[in-house]
Amino acid sequence: MTRVSSPLPAEILTVSALARSVRDLLEHRYPLLWVSGEISNFVRAKSGHMYFSLKDETAQVRCVMFRNRGQYLDWEPREGLRVEVRALVTLYETRGDFQLGVESMRRAGQGALFEAFLRLRDKLDKEGLFDPAHKKPLPRYAQRIGIVTSPQAAALRDVLTTLARRNPSIAVIVYPAQVQGEGAAQQLAAAIATAARRNECEVLILCRGGGAIEDLWAFNDEALARAIHACPIPVVTGIGHETDFTIAEFVADSRAATPTAAAELASPSRSELLAGLHQARRLLLRNMQFALDAKAQRLDSLAGRLQSPVDRLDAGSARLDAARARLSAAFALGTRDAEWRLSHAVRRLTAAMPNLGLLQNKIGQLDIALRRATPQRLSMFAEYLARLSLGLGHLDPAAVLERGYAIARTADGGVVRSSAGLRAGDRLELSFARGAASVDVVKPH
Repeated sequence: MTRVSSPLPAEILTVSALARSVRDLLEHRYPLLWVSGEISNFVRAKSGHMYFSLKDETAQVRCVMFRNRGQYLDWEPREGLRVEVRALVTLYETRGDFQLGVESMRRAGQGALFEAFLRLRDKLDKEGLFDPAHKKPLPRYAQRIGIVTSPQAAALRDVLTTLARRNPSIAVIVYPAQVQGEGAAQQLAAAIATAARRNECEVLILCRGGGAIEDLWAFNDEALARAIHACPIPVVTGIGHETDFTIAEFVADSRAATPTAAAELASPSRSELLAGLHQARRLLLRNMQFALDAKAQRLDSLAGRLQSPVDRLDAGSARLDAARARLSAAFALGTRDAEWRLSHAVRRLTAAMPNLGLLQNKIGQLDIALRRATPQRLSMFAEYLARLSLGLGHLDPAAVLERGYAIARTADGGVVRSSAGLRAGDRLELSFARGAASVDVVKPH
């Protein structure tokens, strides 16, 4: 019986390499996307990271939302809550678990407005209004930019400030429109239509600040979406915050997270343009210099071929003489430098050698001075000690008592210095140089 051996695989992967390859495949295949489901097994770790599963009727997937993302939630996720998460599909290599890295999260089913948003989004998506093939590229060097927003909006100030900072030479045209409330969507659509009809700018910025879904509802209008889609001018949106999404942003040619980001996306940076021009100029000059050097070298090579043998020998002899002169000069210079360094080292060594005779003489003088000073200092300290002893003798209370004086104390031990505080019958303790006695006050004076 003949046994057929299976061929060995060309490459044997380690578990780590396989997990890393699968993770890279997932992250490149699936960009940031929205996933809806119900929260289960929710845990908030001490680090602040949130771990949970997202499930529906037939499947579930592990999710992690790190603290730096979760801190922006203004509500508390909990078990059983239906949510929508914006996440990156990845693989946790340590355990080999397929999971979602959650960037943002919102509660699903936010009332009738959200349902209307979903219906309109699905309708326009089926019609192809969101098709990337319809997206117009932004001009690289826009010279005139139109802004569709409210003149009183803070977003307009942010956009104007950003454009002035990036490139003050850009002309700005504002198409005013209400961005919130009754009739706002119609005004926005009319402003875009006006900009398209006038055709006086190269890119349009549609912007407003952040807010709740009700505040941004004008940007979820069907007529506004169709006006953006029909506009021949590229439209950039900067509506609300990074986590806010509106129908207008799906239709627009480009979406920025904020009004400021929209202004940066639509406008070329003057400093970057100037830097590019300077770099191009330096590159052009360098290439020209390279070309000139190459031509000069070629010319020298051709000229060298035209020389006669005598001229070439003379030139070689001249170069040899020049080289000999340079070698002699370099040798002389090196010799002088070595002599100077040797002389300098000798001087430093001589200066560093101590004068032993002078040091011995100084030590002898210090020894004589020390022998003379020691008795004088001892005598001075003895006199000082005698004066201190005499002063202490004068201050000794026992010496005063020896001269016949006594110390009178009250019953509580206080020293009597005046008779003003004494009354007849008070008991006093008298201390003498030797012994003590108790007395009673008969009549204080």
